[in-house]
Amino acid sequence: MASSGSDFQVADFLGALAQTVPPGAARPLVVHADQLTPLPADQVHNPTALAIAGRLPTVTFEIFRQTIPAGLSSDMQRHHHETVHYVISGSGHSEIEDETEPWGSGDFIYTPPWTWHRHYNDSATEPVEFLTIENSRLLGALGVGRRQSAGLVTVAEARTRFGKESS
Repeated sequence: MASSGSDFQVADFLGALAQTVPPGAARPLVVHADQLTPLPADQVHNPTALAIAGRLPTVTFEIFRQTIPAGLSSDMQRHHHETVHYVISGSGHSEIEDETEPWGSGDFIYTPPWTWHRHYNDSATEPVEFLTIENSRLLGALGVGRRQSAGLVTVAEARTRFGKESS
């Protein structure tokens, strides 16, 4: 098997690797909805509710269920990790730097690293439910995780408060 170059085949590499890597033994394999751990409001910095599937033995990523109440939004924030929100229910829009994108049930929202962003629930009566997945554990383990919250402000106000390029 070639280890690089034009003769390298991913299938051959993974097939050889499978012989040396034992099956993972981490448990639990399932965390039920009633076992999610709500984050305290003083750790969220916005009107949304976050509950973490913290008992899952993931090493590189974290999973949350996030609820944005009717007519409200998350805070304007940025962080070193990537985030994907899967919209379980509801509709709204996101500001990600200078772009505004609408979304609804079944959509995925990607937030690149270190971009100012804020998610809005456009309904006056129904909450938005997200499944939020982020690689924050990996960056935390490497000692490079960072998050800034500017509160319930615009992108321009966040840039003014923190500086456009500050880290």
